[in-house]
Amino acid sequence: MRRTSPATLLIAAVLGVIAGWLLDEALAGSGRSVLVPPATLAVALAAIGVVLVVLALPIRRVVKGTRKEPVDPFYATRVLMLAKASAITGALLTGASGGVLLFLLSRPVSAGVGSVLPTGATIAGALLLTALALVAEAMCQLPPDDEEQEPAPSS
Repeated sequence: MRRTSPATLLIAAVLGVIAGWLLDEALAGSGRSVLVPPATLAVALAAIGVVLVVLALPIRRVVKGTRKEPVDPFYATRVLMLAKASAITGALLTGASGGVLLFLLSRPVSAGVGSVLPTGATIAGALLLTALALVAEAMCQLPPDDEEQEPAPSS
């Protein structure tokens, strides 16, 4: 499996910005209150990133050779897929929170601190999730095969 490309993360972030902006624009246009993420979302995103790195530690130890017993390949696959999905989700949430923040800051009436700070914290939490997910994905990477091994005899 290939690593998550920066282009994928950039596309997810741009789509998130557009979705966050349009959602708040639609809510404000219909007379409803705009979406402001709760402050606890930033903490939850950061905690998910930390747990993801902790889940990838046994795989890293096997890859580096500091642990002798093998890791279940299904466990390693699940951790790798979770890391990839978390990186993309983190980029998407970073963009969506950025779109909400841009909407809040672009209004003629200044937004309150109670709206801007949690949105900024969510951006930071989502960025941290993306970074930690990419670290966990790198921890699951196998070393390249030895090219000095003798090829199998052909029949």
